[in-house]
Amino acid sequence: MREDNKAQRREQIEAAAYELLAEKGFQNMSMLAVSKAAKASNETLYRWYGDKIGLFKALIATNAERVAKQLREALEGSNQADQALTQIGPVLLSMLLGDRAIALNRAAAADASGVLGEALAQEGRGKVFPLIADLFGQLVKQGILRGDPAEIAALYVDLLVGDLQIRRATGALGPLRDRVIEDRARLAQERLFRLASVS
Repeated sequence: MREDNKAQRREQIEAAAYELLAEKGFQNMSMLAVSKAAKASNETLYRWYGDKIGLFKALIATNAERVAKQLREALEGSNQADQALTQIGPVLLSMLLGDRAIALNRAAAADASGVLGEALAQEGRGKVFPLIADLFGQLVKQGILRGDPAEIAALYVDLLVGDLQIRRATGALGPLRDRVIEDRARLAQERLFRLASVS
């Protein structure tokens, strides 16, 4: 199978997996159900993903890479780190509160083994967080902020997300409008600069 066709099939399979994950939850989602929904062979799913855990890890990796790519583009497209932060905030919050991220978090929370939660942490913390910390490293080098970049990044994520993700995952909060996300990101940045600014 050509690489572009394979990538398209992967997108279709993973889209079907997300739909079933949201509808049935991880425990009740089967590889057979995913293959039927995606009109793919069960053999293909097992060959590409190994098992249901492997499929879940692939969903996490794809989601993390999508936001990492957007963060890298924002960093590369701006000459000033503070402008890049302004662009990144809404992107990051939209990803963390999006339907796909919430479906993954719900599945991880329901997994008593901790395997899914560990996979989620490895991709999110392993791929996305270092990019955020790098951005704050630039702000520290420029003399705009003071402190350890990783600690500043952690504080920023706390200010940005707060309890919104857990409230979305538990169903206590519905999807947020773009304007609300933009306002929340702006407020998080303003608060962070008040707390960690050099001046």
